[in-house]
Amino acid sequence: MNDFVFQSPTRFVFGKSAIERTGEEVAALGSKRVLLVYGGGSARRTGLLSRVEDSLAKAGVAYVELGGVRPNPEVDLVRQGIEVARANSVGLVLGVGGGSVIDSAKAIAFGAPAPCDVWDFFSGKAKVTKCLPVACVLTIPAAGSEASSSCVISNDELCLKKGTNGDAFRPKVAIMDPTVTFTLPAYQTAAGVTDMICHVCERYFSAAGPVPVTDSICCGIIRSVIEAAVRVSHTPDDYDARATIMWAGTLAHNDLCGCGRGASIEKRAGGWESHGLEHEVSAHRPEVTHGAGLAVILPAWMRYVWRANPDRFLAFARDVFGIEPRDTTLEETERVVTSAIGSLQDFFASIGMPRDFEGLGLSPDEVDGWVETLRENKGEPFGEFRPLTMEDARAIYLSCF
Repeated sequence: MNDFVFQSPTRFVFGKSAIERTGEEVAALGSKRVLLVYGGGSARRTGLLSRVEDSLAKAGVAYVELGGVRPNPEVDLVRQGIEVARANSVGLVLGVGGGSVIDSAKAIAFGAPAPCDVWDFFSGKAKVTKCLPVACVLTIPAAGSEASSSCVISNDELCLKKGTNGDAFRPKVAIMDPTVTFTLPAYQTAAGVTDMICHVCERYFSAAGPVPVTDSICCGIIRSVIEAAVRVSHTPDDYDARATIMWAGTLAHNDLCGCGRGASIEKRAGGWESHGLEHEVSAHRPEVTHGAGLAVILPAWMRYVWRANPDRFLAFARDVFGIEPRDTTLEETERVVTSAIGSLQDFFASIGMPRDFEGLGLSPDEVDGWVETLRENKGEPFGEFRPLTMEDARAIYLSCF
């Protein structure tokens, strides 16, 4: 087990009617005026936003609003939010939505007190030193942004999608009510499930050796998510299954699944190869849902790299899918590993995710553009489990068609 530092400073308020506690939780943080950030019209149509607003009003917390955050959130709206936050002297940024909304709230929170343009934090020109407090009401379990140190934003002008990390913008409180996810579209639920499984896999397939406690947590989360997702696909208002998915999304990305697996205490566990590959796709094509892209890329990456550490994939096959080798031959190892990868992809497909890039309306002609910005974003080689060159990346992309 490698050395690590783990902290989860986020306060979680989880359960039925948790949303009614939003105001008192925000007020307890000492905020008298907040910027309320949300996405499209569904938060308003479902009455969720009104419940949050009522709760804030009852707690004596004033608010200004910024709506319109899209999936794969764009930096221009973040810049608008920064101006609103400054003009209204807000003391906290409250995101009501999924990962895109919460990441936008985070970027606004550290962009508002900064003397530079917010994109400088994503391009590596600046580091976060000051940040307004962030809180969130989670409505779409997927990204794990409600407790993570991650923030990912797109820049359409540059065709780039980049992330930055920092404990300063981990949310101070996360309001989590599984009942608000009952009406999520099946595709959105499935994409979220895929993303959280990938968050676990990025850490599980690091360069570290076995870490039994952490590895058991990783595989247990994946098994629980698979079971809950199947139940939800048949019964969308299954509270326990929805609660499992919501809490699993948090645990998948608050760094618990990487404890003892990181190369150093400063570095997040894993090489994040699948996320790096997918980010280029959805940066060039913002209409591609991140989780759907991962459903294609993660199995393709697995098939490309498993020979770098077959034992790791054999452990995954055993502990997630119960597939054991009958002997120690290379042929049997390949059978078990490919069967486990196939089982994972079959699961993604069973809940409505695409099997290939054609299912996302993509073309092989686009690969060169993805490789070009991947090189700019990641350098060469990149990754950890099996470092990838740009030719490796190209081969993985093409295998997705």
